[in-house]
Amino acid sequence: MTARERTKKLVEVLPQVYPGAHCELDYRNTLELFIATILSAQCTDKRVNMVTPALFKKYRTAKDYARAPKSELENAIKSTGFYRNKAKSIRAATSTIATKFGGKVPDSMDELRELPGVGRKTANVVLGNAFRKNEGIVVDTHVARLSQRLGLTKHTDAEKIERDLMKLVPREHWTDWSHWLIWHGRRRCYARKPDCANCEIFRLCPSGKVFLRTGVARKVDD
Repeated sequence: MTARERTKKLVEVLPQVYPGAHCELDYRNTLELFIATILSAQCTDKRVNMVTPALFKKYRTAKDYARAPKSELENAIKSTGFYRNKAKSIRAATSTIATKFGGKVPDSMDELRELPGVGRKTANVVLGNAFRKNEGIVVDTHVARLSQRLGLTKHTDAEKIERDLMKLVPREHWTDWSHWLIWHGRRRCYARKPDCANCEIFRLCPSGKVFLRTGVARKVDD
């Protein structure tokens, strides 16, 4: 089975397995999603969701974040890890949002990438979930891992993986595709010990057969 054939079948099966798949970051508006996405780097959504209620209550606008004292913001997000870099990115990006975009998070890839510290992953999360625009595919650790195990890419670099996936997955499913793989990665296809025996897409996964036979999870070629 080719990668394209496998992808076509996965697009049919995954929405049946995870019909309610969605972004698991808690947010009420685009700015909150933007901030939460920055905080989610190298951090679980669960931890981010523990931090953001107090954060969103204290800072409500882009100007609020931009004007927040550095140490104050760092302390508020400290438990998400890499808090100094994240605070720096948040303050710089929200300053640009406030001064250049009238306080509103921009809705295009080019404009989002203008914001300090914003890469394709953050831009894709915001565009796909807040604006319902399929401009790319979010590649986090789960999407990267599963894409390799499913034989859809041989790359480890996120942007190269994204390019491979964009060639295989129909554009209308780009945002959903990330949700499906992230949910499957969190609920079944674990990094260290994937639950291949109970996997709903086992028959479509070349790595699953190898794992059950050898006890070692790895990507395999078609």
